[in-house]
This record gives sequence, C-alpha cells and structure tokens, in this order.
Amino acid sequence: MTSRRTLIKSAAAIGIAGAPAISRAQQLKSEYKVSVVGNRPIPLSVGAFRWAELVTERTQGRINMKVYPGSSLVGGDQTRELVAMRQGVIDMTVSSTINLSPQIREMNLFSLPFLMPDHKAFDAIINGEAGRDLFKVMETRDVVPLAWGENGFRELSNSKRAIRKPDDLKGLKIRYAAGPIFAEIFTTLGANPVQMSFADLQPALSSGAVDGQENPVNLFLLFKIHTLAQKHLTVWNYCADAGIFHVAKPVWESFSNADKEIVRESARQAAREQIADARKGIIAPDLSSIEEARKLGVEVQLLSVDEKAAFQAATKPVFEKWAQQTGADLVAKAQKAIAARA
Repeated sequence: MTSRRTLIKSAAAIGIAGAPAISRAQQLKSEYKVSVVGNRPIPLSVGAFRWAELVTERTQGRINMKVYPGSSLVGGDQTRELVAMRQGVIDMTVSSTINLSPQIREMNLFSLPFLMPDHKAFDAIINGEAGRDLFKVMETRDVVPLAWGENGFRELSNSKRAIRKPDDLKGLKIRYAAGPIFAEIFTTLGANPVQMSFADLQPALSSGAVDGQENPVNLFLLFKIHTLAQKHLTVWNYCADAGIFHVAKPVWESFSNADKEIVRESARQAAREQIADARKGIIAPDLSSIEEARKLGVEVQLLSVDEKAAFQAATKPVFEKWAQQTGADLVAKAQKAIAARA
C-alpha cells in the first residue's frame, strides 16, 4: 500500500491544492496550553477563556487552546510564566505586567505611582509609542505579543479609617501582591507593606494580621472583600495592572499566515471585550460599581485631582528612582502621550 508520506509528496509535486492543508495540519498540536493568573471572573482570566473560545470557533477546532487558570502550569507562581513559555511548557498566556516586571524591568511603567490619572491616560500609553516599544521588548524574549488587556486600576481598602491624604496611611499594614516598587510606595507613605499571595490575604484580613489591601474595585466586589472588615475604599488610581495576550515564538512561527491572523484578531477582540468588562461601573456616568460598594456598607472616597496630586508629590522620590530603572526614554514617551490625551 502506498504510504501517507508518499501520497503527500506526490500531491505536492503535481500541485494538488489540498497538499499544503495536509502539511499544515500535521504541524498543529492537539492542544495549545494557555496560562493565566487567577480564574474567572478576574478580567484577565475572562479574556483568556474568550480568546480560546474565539480561536477554536474560527478554526473549527483545528487550533485547540486550553486555558489553565491560576497559573497552574507553573505551580501557581505567575512570575514564572515567561520562563515556562521560553522552555516550551506554556504555548500562550494572558499575563499581568506586574507579574512580568521581575523579568522585564520596562513593565514597571504601569506600576509607577500616579503616572496615569485616568483610563484615558492608560489608553494613551497602550495605543501609543510607549505601548509599541513595550511590545518590541517582549519580542526580544522569544514571545510574540498580540494585544493589550487590562485588569484595572488598583485601589486601596482598609479596616481602620478613610484615606484622603498621605498622612492617613501612617501605621497601616497594607498587603501587596509582589514587586519591590510597591513596598517602596507604601513605605514612603508611612504604611507598613506586607507581601503575600491572594490566598493568604483573606484570612489575614479576617484576623487583622493586615489592615488593608489594594485591588481593582470590581475585584473588591467580586471577591466580597467588604466582608473581610474592609469598610473603607479609596479610589486613587495609584497604578494600573495591564495585561498582554502573547504567544511563544516557536508556536507562532508554526502557524500559517491565515492562522496567525485568526489568532491575532481573536486576541484583539478578546482584549477589547475584557477591557470593557474591567471598566464596567467605575467610569462616569456609569458608577454602578461604586454605588454597589456603598450599598454594601463600604465608605468610598473618590479623590479629587488635588488630592491625588498630594499623593503624587509624596511618592515623587519612588517615581524618579523607578523611572530611571524602567527606562527614562520610555517613561518620557508615556508622559508625553498622557499629556496629549483627549
């Protein structure tokens, strides 16, 4: 019997149209592993599942993307996702820039204190020269970035008092997820920063081991953080948690041009939907998430421009130090884009 290899070789030789499709099909994996921090309903995780759904639908199942939430492919340590991609353990990810920053210093751009006063400032960065430069940096790490996502601005909650000025933070024990820049921000403001995982946060808040934490408003609501003695919430937009949809370079290069376009456009659509989801109810005139928090008995402080400026001035030394480490030219491009935003 003529072998399958011989048939394919013969078809290619005489120019049968179906031969390239057979060849491409042989290159595809039965499953493409997608890693993401957390799980639904966290916006980044929702975006990862949506991306996989769109690609599977548009390729009629030829490209089967399976999402592994909670960074389970790296034992829950989301800071190891990039390394695992370069090792071939992970094929695709929707990564948080906070978790990328230990390996890629430029990603600290989104963590610089009070760089971005609002969502328009965030958009000016990701859609401008600074965002393109960050994608170029990612490409030097053997991955192909496809779209920007967003987990949201990180706001501050605590069990003790309303926070409207820097002095209000003095002495409070505040949990942060990871990254020395966050420890320096809270130390500069007179707080006592404590690093811990989200899993450890809930019992720590309940027992009073820490007084407060920082997370986006919608995550505060989704995880019912108000039930953990967190009765004060300050919307101060001190930093943002951006996300990146990206693919390991060898995986990307294995796709046909048509499949690359499907994967890229699916990522962009998932990212757009995910950003809209992350912002739901927290941008005027729709402040339904803020109102929901208040109905739950949380005292919400919406800081004015002048009040934010006081925190910005107090953390200026941290900003200047980390702007140099992040890249002065990159920060300057971001600031220029923010100043020119509509």
